[in-house]
Amino acid sequence: MTTAAMATAAAPTAATSAPVETPTAAPFAPATDGLGGGGSGAVVSMVDELCFPSVGMGGAAALRGAKVTIVGCGSVGMACASSILATGLASTLVFADVDSKKMRGEVLDFTHGGAFYHANVKAAAPNYDGSEESDVIIITAGARQRPGESRLALVARNAAIFRSILPPLVSRSPNAILIIVSNPVDILTAIAARISGFPPGRVLGSGTYLDSSRLRVALASQLGVAPKSVHASILGEHGDSSVAVASMANVGGARFADIKMSETAWAALHARVVGAAKDVIELKGYTNWGVGAAVGALVGFILRDEKRVVPVSVSAKGTYDIEEDVFLSLPAVLGRGGVERVLRVPLSAAEHSKLHASAQALAEVARSVEL
Repeated sequence: MTTAAMATAAAPTAATSAPVETPTAAPFAPATDGLGGGGSGAVVSMVDELCFPSVGMGGAAALRGAKVTIVGCGSVGMACASSILATGLASTLVFADVDSKKMRGEVLDFTHGGAFYHANVKAAAPNYDGSEESDVIIITAGARQRPGESRLALVARNAAIFRSILPPLVSRSPNAILIIVSNPVDILTAIAARISGFPPGRVLGSGTYLDSSRLRVALASQLGVAPKSVHASILGEHGDSSVAVASMANVGGARFADIKMSETAWAALHARVVGAAKDVIELKGYTNWGVGAAVGALVGFILRDEKRVVPVSVSAKGTYDIEEDVFLSLPAVLGRGGVERVLRVPLSAAEHSKLHASAQALAEVARSVEL
């Protein structure tokens, strides 16, 4: 993620003649004498040269496809972009970043692959012009997690960033769905909900969706089956107080609880999942591809109106007897309207207690954040 993330891109200097948004229609410099100028200096339009003048659709209005804006051109934001482009769902993908040079470079790099993608990739202006009418806005901007640093320790640094970037974004896309990826994701999702004023269903965090995938992968590797055949979820905080739900975990309907998997073995598996990000950070300095794949999937569930049930960070007050006004991961139904419902799933008494403890831990941190 970018460190100063998102006041957005800096304006070009006076000597720069090109507009702020990186040109996508003509990423390479055109010939100075046109197509048939014969060196005369006259610029001839490609359209005039290649198309019959009287056969066209005139001013026919085009249907607007899905538009996604990604705020933050760091490693996570670009992994999200790659995943979204691979789905082919978005017709326009807009990047925004305080580092205008890097942003333009990323846009240009993706634009060069335009023959393989199904979306136009553009850059937002310094005031977020160009992001108007986004269907989905993904926030990856923020301070990068340091090796050994708790996600909750990032709150103060990233809350200030959110206070600067969200108002101009939501004013330009008042009907968008916000997906928060920046850490600590649960606290920042709650902050985003308050700042944006959006209904709770239109603000969600990536939460424990990736954690749940890590759990499924770990279980699948032990069984020698595909991770997609394993159904297991981690709920609560995306962090140390998360809850690995052992009572419902199953492979093809066969519950792990029925084979009497010991609590010690399950706790060790959960600890591996909680520490997975730290392992990657120690090896390469950051995580990006896993979360990028997770966010790309979430965008697909929303734009395709799939009604897919996934654990993401949502407004939790009033669910599972949670009284705290917090966001944490619960099994949610995702569709075109965002979070449409939260499922009521049976938890064991111990899991229910741990979920409450997770909510209380998040509420304590949230109370320390000033808006």
